[in-house]
Amino acid sequence: MTKKLKLTELLHGGDYNPDQWLDHPEVIKKDFQLFKEANINTVTVDTFSWATLEPNEGEYHFEWLDDIFDRVEAQNGHVILATPSGARPRWLAEKYPEVLRVNEKGERALFGERQNHCYTSPVYREKVQTINRKLAERYGQRKGLLMWHISNEFGGECHCELCQAAFRDWLKNKYQTLDNLNHAYWSGFWAHKYTNWNQIHSPSSEGDYTFLGLNLDWKRFVTERTVSFFDMEVEPLHEITPKILVTTNFMGGNPAESHVFYDLDYQKFAKHVDVISWDSYPNWANDYESTAELAMKTGLMNDVMRSLKHQNYLIMESTPSQVNWHPFNRSKRPGMHEMGSLQQIAHGADSVMYFQLHQSRGASEMYHGAVITHNMSDQTRAFKDVRQVGNDLKQLKKITGTSRQTAKVGIVFDYDNMWALDDSRNYANKTKKYWRTIQDQYRYFWQQDIPVEILSVDDDLTPYTLIIDPMHFMMSKNFATKLQDYVRQGGHLVGTYITGMVDKDFLAYLGGWPSKLHDTYGIEFTETDTLYPTQHNHIKYRDEVFESKDYCDLFSLDSAKPIATYQDDFYAGDPAVTENKLGTGKAYYLGARTDADFLNAFYSQLSKELDLLNTIAVTKQTSTINVQVREDEINRYYFVINYSHKKAEVLITKDLMDEFTNQPVRPSTQTINGYGVKVYSEMK
Repeated sequence: MTKKLKLTELLHGGDYNPDQWLDHPEVIKKDFQLFKEANINTVTVDTFSWATLEPNEGEYHFEWLDDIFDRVEAQNGHVILATPSGARPRWLAEKYPEVLRVNEKGERALFGERQNHCYTSPVYREKVQTINRKLAERYGQRKGLLMWHISNEFGGECHCELCQAAFRDWLKNKYQTLDNLNHAYWSGFWAHKYTNWNQIHSPSSEGDYTFLGLNLDWKRFVTERTVSFFDMEVEPLHEITPKILVTTNFMGGNPAESHVFYDLDYQKFAKHVDVISWDSYPNWANDYESTAELAMKTGLMNDVMRSLKHQNYLIMESTPSQVNWHPFNRSKRPGMHEMGSLQQIAHGADSVMYFQLHQSRGASEMYHGAVITHNMSDQTRAFKDVRQVGNDLKQLKKITGTSRQTAKVGIVFDYDNMWALDDSRNYANKTKKYWRTIQDQYRYFWQQDIPVEILSVDDDLTPYTLIIDPMHFMMSKNFATKLQDYVRQGGHLVGTYITGMVDKDFLAYLGGWPSKLHDTYGIEFTETDTLYPTQHNHIKYRDEVFESKDYCDLFSLDSAKPIATYQDDFYAGDPAVTENKLGTGKAYYLGARTDADFLNAFYSQLSKELDLLNTIAVTKQTSTINVQVREDEINRYYFVINYSHKKAEVLITKDLMDEFTNQPVRPSTQTINGYGVKVYSEMK
């Protein structure tokens, strides 16, 4: 049964580390005065406090944390209580060195940094459960406790002997026999056949890393180990506080990058988490893309997180100003903090939370942005921006519990496929760009204010009018059947180049595509032409010519008809884009990678045919404006955001209410300031 966090207000707050200020009680006192001024209603505490909670084995100090609970509750606020496993105390590593990770060369790490413990270590699991149990026993009944935050930013891997043994057990359970494993890995290649389970070792530059199946299984195993550790952490919390929900902060990092959530399969991890939360750090005001382009990528990352459970989620970390780990740590321009914060609310977030509430005085994150900076003033630009967002969220309290508008469009994203495609020894390493391709496919719909869900291969496809399945290099026969059933029953499918090459064991399909895939698209794949960066082809679509780049699939027609053709090279005149009728639906195949101009033309035509265009009460006059909708059974809320420093106009076509001024807005042209946000509402 799906658990949902029941809130009465939008959450505003973030990571607070009072254990850094225990010798300055006046700082903590002033912090809470400033929290109240900025409408901070939620603090996340204890994330990295294990050494303060348990300075020596078995010696516990909770008085300081009691005080923080008292202060939060006195202000009618919420506590998100973190478990401290993300950074163990020195005494634990010194006494039990097995808790430290081993790298792929067999070298054990020294004590240091964070999130570098072995997820398999029985000792570490025991110690983590002990401290978690004590936290649950002491704070589980506090009225301020809103939810549990498990560890922090799970990630990384360990290659120690404990993990090697666990990996072998995982493989035995999966393959049952060595013959099955040898077949799946095609281990006769280079005479690498396994004759004993103990010969298996995780991928290493000092050993095997050419078994593509081994590499992929290791990534799957690392997710399993991480989730197993998470489940272990949660056991005493569920036992003692069964009504308190749990989360952990997934990483989205900088959405401009292509591998921002690469190491763990969040689609699998999400099944073990009650509430999705993530850390959002887009590099606003960078010098290589427009604010609107970065907003599109950030919108997609928010949609990814919402789609993991198809419900509202939390922003667990963001920055009110800048970070300290981008290549260039630029501050946000005036207005950008409100713009970026409310974008996340518009996409379905129920919080704006920060790392951090009070800036660290020293160590590696001393210059990471914070609500309260080193000068401890409410007159900084960052504090004023946070206070503005706090006021906004207070005014938007009524949207708490509303959902994002139902999507008709779904884009398939699969972790196994991403890992396999990246590891495939073919195509071009610099241009495969699976995640960037998903961004390209998403762009048109975001620009047209059409909501999108990001789907796993396990999700139900039938609620969606259009499914887009880009670069599905590793596709199981089961999913090929699922796609065919979807189309036969009236769905519309778009697939792209580099699809259906290998099965889930990373073995090439023999005899061409799986029959279900062939029948769905009505074509027979023959080869992929990989182009150098300076090389291009062209395709002709609806009497207009568009440039293609990087990849051009070649195929013959069966039942499909061509709707675009190649213009150059030895395959000039051959089909580049096809349409195939199957049952009561249609499947389209985009054989070539193109720029946005073709995708805009193609999806514009498809959106008209499928009636995908959103009929809403706000019509924008420029592409820098984006409109997202949240709603419930009674009301609809339009978030109108200008992702430009220049003013822009929108046309209001119905009687609406301005949620910030509480004034009615008649049909008219309205001006949105640079980086400005308007929220309008209407009764359905």
